[in-house]
Amino acid sequence: MDYITPDSLYLCLDQGGHASRAILFNHEGSMVASAFREVKTEFPARFCVEQDPLEVLDSIRDAMRDVLGQVGAKQKQVVSAGLATQRSSIVCWDRQTGEPLSPIISWQDRRNTDWLRQFSDRNEHIHKLTGLFLSPHYGASKLRWCLENIPEVQAAHKAGRLAMGPMSSYLASQLVSEDNWLVDPVNASRTQLYNLKQHDWDEELLQLFTIPRESLPQPVSSVYDFGHINNGEQSIPLRLVTGDQSAAMYAYGELQPDTAYVNTGTGAFLSRLSGPLQLYSRRLLTSIIFQDEEHKTLQNYYVLEGTVNGAGSALEWLAKQYPDSDIYTPLPQWLEEVEVPPLFLNGVSGLGAPFWIADFISEFNRQGTVAEKAVSIIESIVFLLKSSLDEMSKLSSPPEQIQVTGGLARYEGLNQRLADLSGLPVYVPVECEATSRGTAFLLADQPHHWPEQEAGIWLEPRDNPALQQRYQDWLALMLQKMRRNPLQPPRIKT
Repeated sequence: MDYITPDSLYLCLDQGGHASRAILFNHEGSMVASAFREVKTEFPARFCVEQDPLEVLDSIRDAMRDVLGQVGAKQKQVVSAGLATQRSSIVCWDRQTGEPLSPIISWQDRRNTDWLRQFSDRNEHIHKLTGLFLSPHYGASKLRWCLENIPEVQAAHKAGRLAMGPMSSYLASQLVSEDNWLVDPVNASRTQLYNLKQHDWDEELLQLFTIPRESLPQPVSSVYDFGHINNGEQSIPLRLVTGDQSAAMYAYGELQPDTAYVNTGTGAFLSRLSGPLQLYSRRLLTSIIFQDEEHKTLQNYYVLEGTVNGAGSALEWLAKQYPDSDIYTPLPQWLEEVEVPPLFLNGVSGLGAPFWIADFISEFNRQGTVAEKAVSIIESIVFLLKSSLDEMSKLSSPPEQIQVTGGLARYEGLNQRLADLSGLPVYVPVECEATSRGTAFLLADQPHHWPEQEAGIWLEPRDNPALQQRYQDWLALMLQKMRRNPLQPPRIKT
């Protein structure tokens, strides 16, 4: 692109579950400056997970002003900005004033599970249209809940002022000076209302879930003129909006078909590139991760995706049960020392791939110390990733390696267990905060040269029969525990 030079800087805004980050990268992929602001998460009732839209928006603005202030006059070299957000989180706001009319309802939220069961006979059809399974984690049931339960949303809808949709659309519309009301394909596709083939809202699903099309933003490509973010006298084009997990895959350059990508945080997400092909698995998601119309040729990139909803959130769940204990600092040592942890049936934030039971109740198969329970949670994350990896291998040749990024990648005990159980080498980069770096790569027009500043480590698989046996025992317990569930796809057979 003609405006990109070797001195170009890229402003990457990363809105995550616990914090908003603003990071500047140069054209070589090096971090120049960074800032972050913590954000609170509220749990007002069972299955309810919310954030304050104004707090989240202010956190992004504050982090952005901070990081630009750090570089002084060099901020004039910022040529574009990108925004990556949590997928599947939604919000409603006033189209005219920008005032939020609902909380941000998190992707973890499952408040409308019972309402969604009435559509269980359409599960397979919905999967073919959207790539998603019928689940309260996705946007449709949350949007419907707002329409039925929030008077301000109902009044705005009646007055023709209602805007609703992915959190990314709300944040982008408020960050730019223009009156733009747009949504990128990655976040649109997590509403369970977006047709992957048509690249637009699906009329059949809008009618099924009774969601007004006129209240939804206009779908556009991932790279688009979303507007301009004003910072004093400077105006920075917002040229990319995407999902956090999608951006993370691009952190270290061009995607490799022989690599399985794992990004960990509140949840853990396993993705395998299928390129322009929309591969469908009976138990995995088909996700669009990037769409580019910049060069007048529509390019779509898809992955098969497995989701572990209870990753960092599962450790937080345990930490709340032991408020006087620090489970995080000693966890690396516990992962080395605990030999026979209990088995954890992990339904924290809802059981995702490949089982799909939104109201699955978590439990340990026996009592244990806090150290043993923490290790068993880590192993449950590995076991769930392995289950999804096995599903992926049914559709294509197995990957040759796994790349692990995100907050939990700092635990070598997790990474080594994943290598041992999968039989694949695992690569862990030095810089594991992948979302912002991937955003910068896409903003820089996907340069061929995107080097890591320092090489990461490779963990080779080791013979670990005890771990293999625990996995088989865990899988047997999971299958015993799973009862028939209307939101659940056909059962896995052992």
